[in-house]
Amino acid sequence: MSYLKKFRVAAGTKVKLGDIDPGFKDHHESHKDAAVEIERDRQKLRALQELLYSDGRCSLLICLQGLDAGGKDGTISHILGAMNPQGCRVHGFKQPSIQEAAHDFLWRIHQATPGKGQVTIFNRSHYEDVLVVRVHDLVPKAVWSGRYDQINAFESELADAGTHILKFYLHISKKEQLRRFKDRLDDPAKRWKISESDYKERNFWNAYRNAYEEVLWRCSSRRAPWFVIPSDHKWFRNLAIARIVVEYLEGLKMKMPKPSVDLERIRREYHHAARRA
Repeated sequence: MSYLKKFRVAAGTKVKLGDIDPGFKDHHESHKDAAVEIERDRQKLRALQELLYSDGRCSLLICLQGLDAGGKDGTISHILGAMNPQGCRVHGFKQPSIQEAAHDFLWRIHQATPGKGQVTIFNRSHYEDVLVVRVHDLVPKAVWSGRYDQINAFESELADAGTHILKFYLHISKKEQLRRFKDRLDDPAKRWKISESDYKERNFWNAYRNAYEEVLWRCSSRRAPWFVIPSDHKWFRNLAIARIVVEYLEGLKMKMPKPSVDLERIRREYHHAARRA
């Protein structure tokens, strides 16, 4: 099964998140059952990222969005854990600083996009400006409703410049979110994640779902697609996203670049150095 095709939101498609099972796990029964595939994809990710870095002609931007406890941090750990950190970085977007708020909403985003050969993961992204601002009425509807077209134009410009964009919505159930909130209370190692806003934001569940459905409909395109990833099972979430990234990068048909030096001359210099060693 091609996860690249299965979970992709086709351009112009209206999505009903309530019709998508967040507990979907394909043919796998458990993490243990999927372990071989997970490790295989991790190895492929590392090799493909090395190709991207060596080739140096394009870049990859991965955007992660989802409700609280959806698993953005876990996804980042899984994906970046498989890659060479020399060519990767993560950028998180929280409430804009005074300087950022003094500019247009995309100003801070553009500065964080990846350079040639690089992979950047956004932990939350420019989509916060049509999500949280909408749900909490932080700006008038006339403002946030005009941002979809601005976002599409921005992503098109990035694509024109050689940035490949993959956007993932981490789809969890309300029941699973509450279970993860309980884990944070019970596990001392996870208590640092607890926020007073967790339960406050949970009260806006339906409003966020409506906002996400419009984002998925209006901002999934051929060059910057959205994927809805069932995320109640953390291990399947990681498997699905890694598999999609692998499938996508394999589709680029990248090849290791040819050496830019005269290999015969370098080989002679090596043998000369070896004889004098």
